[in-house]
Amino acid sequence: MRRQQGSATVLVVGIVGVLVSLLFGAMALVSAVQASHQARAAADMAALAAAGVMVDPGAASTSGACAAAGTVAHRNHARMAGCEVTGQEVIVVAAVRAGWRGLPEATARARAGPG
Repeated sequence: MRRQQGSATVLVVGIVGVLVSLLFGAMALVSAVQASHQARAAADMAALAAAGVMVDPGAASTSGACAAAGTVAHRNHARMAGCEVTGQEVIVVAAVRAGWRGLPEATARARAGPG
């Protein structure tokens, strides 16, 4: 009987260790998914803002469209990683850092324009 004394403690410590590891993994996953959604929303809104500038005949310039996209991306807590204007079509790439160290940046690409 004495040889088994304390064996439950080792088992409980092991179970707690596994649960803590699972919790941290789940939190990292949630952070990555949240960053992905935020990047997607920022890219969509930035592309629409750039396309709105391109529709205005007096202000239709690629630099103005990309500047508007950058402003909207920044206001949505994202970094504009790319902006390309081809004709009336605008393609914007937005990037968002995940809340956890070591996770890669979440990036999203959005296109706006006629057709």
